[in-house]
Amino acid sequence: MAVTLEDLANECNVSMSTASRSIAGSYGISDETRLRVLAAATRLGYRPNRIARGLATGRSHTLGLVLSDIRNPFMTELARGAEDAAYAAGYDMVLCNSDLDPEKQVRYVRTLMEKRVGGIVMNSVGTLSREQQEEIVRHGIPVVLLSRQRQGLPFSSVTADNFAGGLLAGKHLITLGHRVIAHLTGPRQHDNLRERLRGFLKAVERVREEVAPVVIYGDHSSQGGYAMAKTALKKHRDVTAIFAANDAIAFGVMRAIHEQDLRIPQDISLIGFDNVEMAGLTQPPLTTVHQPKYEMGKAAVEMLLKLAEGSDWRVPEHLLFGVELIERESCQSPKKTLKESITTKKALLALAGHDRSPSPAE
Repeated sequence: MAVTLEDLANECNVSMSTASRSIAGSYGISDETRLRVLAAATRLGYRPNRIARGLATGRSHTLGLVLSDIRNPFMTELARGAEDAAYAAGYDMVLCNSDLDPEKQVRYVRTLMEKRVGGIVMNSVGTLSREQQEEIVRHGIPVVLLSRQRQGLPFSSVTADNFAGGLLAGKHLITLGHRVIAHLTGPRQHDNLRERLRGFLKAVERVREEVAPVVIYGDHSSQGGYAMAKTALKKHRDVTAIFAANDAIAFGVMRAIHEQDLRIPQDISLIGFDNVEMAGLTQPPLTTVHQPKYEMGKAAVEMLLKLAEGSDWRVPEHLLFGVELIERESCQSPKKTLKESITTKKALLALAGHDRSPSPAE
């Protein structure tokens, strides 16, 4: 017969509550008692009954991870850190991918609450209304955001210093000599992207009379980057550099630039944000702002478990990771404007005997 918690408690001459808390690693148990109970559990072959524990506590031994777009390599690296931390703590992780769809995100959050998960990690609540956020609070489920919350609700957060990252990117391009810089970003309500824009504009403010920033909003995906870059190349011929709000956007920008038969960085410089693995494998390798993705996912789950076991999870905690600029080969000092580069390309094609040269809108 399976060894029960009562059998384990009797073996160690402790209460069932003490045995349970020792197995769970909860606070308030001495190291001596915990080690004695764990040793007995190993000797007897005891396995915790998660279903019974869930019925007793009103929580399943499961955590929820709600991401906006699992196709984004930033999300996959972050999810690895979160899952590894949950596994190490003996928890299961349910991954929910909202596909940038606000309705899908809300449905997943409500489903997780109905399943009485132990806590939820979310990469953004920018699309949740005040009422929906208050609904989460009423359910008493701890939440850790991967962006800083603005509205004063008791959500903890783990994020990178997005403002500092935007400032680094802007300063780098300005120092290289770029004076007409396009920033391609995502939805206006996205907290992390808005902070990167704010940092970028702060860098521009320092040389306000010399630098002309161009800000274009779209989807923060490779498809969105491609579409925004085509707009920038068509409407802003004086641009010599592009700051993409994440690496996924930057990959779409690369495609659009190559389709124009232009070169990176000779004709236009490009810098991203995230430093995903693919950034070092592109041609040319992408200069980008590094944020510790795996570590952030891991820290978010560790914070969530701490809040779930604490007496007052409504007192939020906030952890801010630093960022750094990773210089590769996609940026250099401008030799000519984009308009001059396109004009030169047309002239070279004409000299080569081509009947047709590419139009800027292609």
